[in-house]
Amino acid sequence: MSRTGRVRVAVVFGGRSAEHAISCVSAGSVIAALDPERYEVVPVGIARDGRWVLPDPGQRLAIAGSELPEVTGGTAVSLVGDPAGRGLAVLGPTAAIGPALTEVDVVFPVLHGAYGEDGTIQGLLEMSGLPYVGSGVLASAASMDKEFTKKLLAASGLPQGDHVVLRDAGGALTADPDALPAADRERLGLPVFVKPSRAGSSIGITKVTDWAQFPEAVATAAAVDAKVVVEAAVPGREIECGVLAGRDGGPPEASLPAEIRLRPGTDWYDFAAKYLEDAVEFDVPADLTPEQTRAVREASCRAYLAMDCEGLARVDFFLGTGPDGRERLVVNEVNTMPGFTPISMFPRMWAASGVSYPELVDRLVDSALARAGRPAAR
Repeated sequence: MSRTGRVRVAVVFGGRSAEHAISCVSAGSVIAALDPERYEVVPVGIARDGRWVLPDPGQRLAIAGSELPEVTGGTAVSLVGDPAGRGLAVLGPTAAIGPALTEVDVVFPVLHGAYGEDGTIQGLLEMSGLPYVGSGVLASAASMDKEFTKKLLAASGLPQGDHVVLRDAGGALTADPDALPAADRERLGLPVFVKPSRAGSSIGITKVTDWAQFPEAVATAAAVDAKVVVEAAVPGREIECGVLAGRDGGPPEASLPAEIRLRPGTDWYDFAAKYLEDAVEFDVPADLTPEQTRAVREASCRAYLAMDCEGLARVDFFLGTGPDGRERLVVNEVNTMPGFTPISMFPRMWAASGVSYPELVDRLVDSALARAGRPAAR
């Protein structure tokens, strides 16, 4: 702990992924929620080119109109690989910044997408011997990759929507208009959603309603990730549920579910609808029967365990009717570091479940320290 007796938390945000701006917004909310009497916060920004910095004063961590925040300048730092280094090293002159600001007790990596939510920074933190919030290397990597998420969840008996995985072999995928065979097209039907396998925030996703749109949709997805998932549309209500690690090593706990409802004129839940437009309505909690609520919460905890998650996760579902006419709950995705923006569903679902935003952040930090065998913040 710091000399003040507070737990020093490095909140890491930004990053090299296409979700850089949303990470900044999430971090702003997390930093504001960390009680200054219990925590000493060290904001650490990662620029789009991969530079780590202690941001300059006044770093904006909110969306202003349609202008997205971005990590730019600051004091250059680097994560120390040697566990004895206890965190960060300042690069260059250190007269004004020394160990008091660069030694940390726990890392809160509020990073979304590649190089943050995919196991890469988790491996770096493991090498550095630093406790951190959220899932480990395997769960982060597998949950980030839609192909392997589907495989692991299906192996645990959790239903998945029909899909096909396409791989880019030296650019051949984006150049081939017939990348998806006719038999797969017939089975999947229209519409389909063409997605990068390893991305989030609806970046690189196209809803295809005519197969003539397919080559361009594949190119858009392949520009984000060399592996592309083509998913059949699953009709039904969009339901989400938050999961937290159980207290004192107990089983995971699920929040009350929420529902996302698109307003008239909004075709689907894309990036603009999520963050820039007043295009959706959120029912928190969702208007579900007790039986439906119980099924969603149970499936969320099963998904959390199937993916070997730790700390937290958000599980996304479609609730609809299957071909046999019976109600069907289909898992869409598992997010190991869901959005923490002011409008994000994860904190809102837990607030509806009786856990406030500051309490939520406390639980996540305490869980990370407990996994490392270190005392919780008091």
